[in-house]
Amino acid sequence: MAHIKPILIVDDEKNIRFTVAKAMETFGVDIGEAENGDDALSRIREKDYGVIILDLKLPGGMDGIEVLRQVRETRPDIHVIMISAYGTVDIAVEAMKLGAVDFIQKPFAAAEIRELVAKVIDRDRLDEKKAADYATYIELSKRSIGQRLFDAAVEHVRKAVSLDPARPEAFNLLGVLMEIRHHRPEAQEQYRAALALDPTYEPARLNLRRLTHGKWGEGLALDSEAKPKRGKAS
Repeated sequence: MAHIKPILIVDDEKNIRFTVAKAMETFGVDIGEAENGDDALSRIREKDYGVIILDLKLPGGMDGIEVLRQVRETRPDIHVIMISAYGTVDIAVEAMKLGAVDFIQKPFAAAEIRELVAKVIDRDRLDEKKAADYATYIELSKRSIGQRLFDAAVEHVRKAVSLDPARPEAFNLLGVLMEIRHHRPEAQEQYRAALALDPTYEPARLNLRRLTHGKWGEGLALDSEAKPKRGKAS
């Protein structure tokens, strides 16, 4: 695994911060906690964090999107993982336009967030020149989204498709990239292509249902771990 910088957890729920902090202990780095946006930005100015695990909904006048926006202006190198169990597709798209490619939905297990953080950190050491397999191109695409290099992200995911056109993940990610560009018809085509390959692929099913039936509350679904909405939560 690549070198790991301190990790910051931003959530107004104390039990969520505790759960995530315990899960992060395995990385052996300093773990910071903040319960609102102002506190989070203050801590980011004080310490060189490498990953922020950021709740979309925060108390006070600054939500997770605004925190993300300000982080991108001052520290574009920080990886941001958004956590929430609510929201609209427009909010999710806005977060991804700002470089937050990774989402985890409440409730989640400690192992889930730990594995996601490890995957995000490991993207930093990927060598684009040595990429030769499907999974690497998918991760390179997500890294490019995190850097807000959307053309490069599309190129990487298309290379993944060329290597294995029978897998749905790349088509679903292409759909997400089309949503970032506000090309919803093209996004629907990609989600349908993913489902044509695997009718049980849940992320594409959720994304297509959102676009065609107005299920805005479910947010974007990126990975096979995506979970259906469980009801309202902050």
